[in-house]
Parts: sequence; C-alpha cells; structure tokens
Amino acid sequence: MKIHEKYIKRCIDLAKNGFPSAIPNPSVGALLVIDNVIIAEGYTSAYGGNHAEVNVITYAKKHTPDLITKATLYVTLEPCSHYGKTPPCANLIIESGIQNVVIGTIDPHSKVAGNGVKKLLEAGVTVTVGVLEQACYEVNKRFFTYHEKKRPYIILKWAETIDGYIAPLHRDRTAPVWITNPYSRQLVHKWRSEEQAILVGAQTVLSDNPSLTTRDWEGDSPVRIVLDERDNLPKDAQIFNDQATTISISSQDPKVIVDTLYKKELQSVLIEGGAKTIQQFINARLWDEARVFTGTIAFGEGTKAPLLSSTEKNIQQVSTLLIKEDLLTIYKNKSS
Repeated sequence: MKIHEKYIKRCIDLAKNGFPSAIPNPSVGALLVIDNVIIAEGYTSAYGGNHAEVNVITYAKKHTPDLITKATLYVTLEPCSHYGKTPPCANLIIESGIQNVVIGTIDPHSKVAGNGVKKLLEAGVTVTVGVLEQACYEVNKRFFTYHEKKRPYIILKWAETIDGYIAPLHRDRTAPVWITNPYSRQLVHKWRSEEQAILVGAQTVLSDNPSLTTRDWEGDSPVRIVLDERDNLPKDAQIFNDQATTISISSQDPKVIVDTLYKKELQSVLIEGGAKTIQQFINARLWDEARVFTGTIAFGEGTKAPLLSSTEKNIQQVSTLLIKEDLLTIYKNKSS
C-alpha cells in the first residue's frame, strides 16, 4: 500500500467517529505523521465544535510541540479557508508551521472549493491532493450530494413480505403491521438518527399513525416530512407531536419535494413510505440508495411493494445481510 493511502485510510476510519454528530458539517479525519510514526490524530467534533485539523494540532501542541513543523498533516477533506462557527483551518495549519499536507479530496462547499489548497500553496506549503478520493467522498456522501447536486442525499427504505407486499389489504387498527423482526426495526431507528429528515406520504400517516422518531436508538430524531396534498390529516396524529419538528409539503412531485428540502438546508432524507411515494422517487430516478428488508411472512394480497427495475443498468446491488431471519438488501443508483 502506498504510504499516503495508508494514512488517508486511517483518516477515513477516524472520520467515521464524527458521524452523525458533526452534521451539517462534514465529518473529517486527520493525523500528523513524522518518520512513519503518528504523533496525533483526531476527527471533527460535534457541530459547532472544533474541526479535525484543530483537534489534531491542539493535541500535538500539548504533547509533541517540537515535532509539529517536521510532520506531515493527512486529512480526508480540504481544510476550510473561511470563517464560519470556527476560524479557517488553513490559517491554523500555516501558523503552526506545517510544511506538508496530504488531502483526500477537495471540499465542494462554495466557500472552500479549492481555496483552502490555494491558501496553503501561497504560504509555501507542499500540498498533495487526491488520495483515496472515492472513499473520502463516501464518508461524507450526504455533504457532497447536497453541495454538488443541490439536493439532499436520498435513501429509500421499505420492508416487504416474502410474496412481495408492503402492506396488507385489510387491517384491524390504525397501526403498523410488522413485516420484520425487532432487530431490523431497531436498525431502522439507528438509520433515522443518522439522517436529517424522514419522509412519508399522507396515506402512511392515516394507515399506521407513525411517530417516526428514534425511540429504539440513542440519537436525535430527524425532521419529519409529510406529503399532505389535501391538508386533511388529523391534527392529533403522532407525526404532529412535540417529539420532533414536522414539515408538511403539499406537492407530490419528487423534484419539487427535494428542492424544498434543499432550501430548508436538509442534507439527507430517509423516505420510508408508502409504496406510492417511494415508487414516485424510483420512477423519477431521484434516489441514491435503497435499503430493502424482506421478511418471512406472507400477506397473500395487499399493497404491492415498490419495484426497482431489474433492467435498469444503473441500479447496483451492493450488499446483502441476514438479520436473524430477515434479509436486508442494499442497492445504489449509479446514475445519481
């Protein structure tokens, strides 16, 4: 393994520790290396706190101050060059006397976008850019999608029966009819804690009366989005309780919906249903990832599950996982 890749790979592992608390900032990993020895490492603090570079340099100043100027800084994402909630990291790097910086990928944010690298080069710092770029991108796919495509990263999620239904034809009460086991449902709550928004159609609210919170996982509940074209949902529905923010959108058009979420600065959305809502996004080819559970029960009849076209060349199955008896299949939309 090339030496730069070795250390950027470690930075990627570090970056994962800052997710999702760093959102809406990207979660970045960084470390300082001298003579093939790591002298400091860190990642982005929770939103409003230090960036990864600040944490690394602060640690090094405390423990190995004499080595900083001789060390190489490795970082997954281009150091920022503008004032936000914290000062520019590029300035701190220059002031600290670091002479070599290796960067995984450029920051797509309009206030950075190469300006961090430019500032470092103008100060005489040797900069290497483009090491394990795709892996660095993957860590912050929500951040990149939001800034490059001007829309949130879109995750479709549903559970279907062994015979291909998402909901039964008849039900005894207004509540979910579970297709998956408790372990799969807990995983969904973990996913909710990782995304900024969660979206369902009006029929899901009327049929299931979901709360769409992270009850079974520690973490913040996402902003709840409900597509309420007719404005006739009961005001005592759980989705309108005070456990999380709820936004109603009257449009059913996927492009209008994602434009609205972008304007509300939501970098990601987990679309949980129902079948009509999910299928609209599939048909519009407006999705990035699909997470599909297949349970062991059968309904015989009911609402058919959404369909990912088997002939669509841009749909890639990337993984499968058994969660006890449930099968979880992950797909990615390569065209997005």
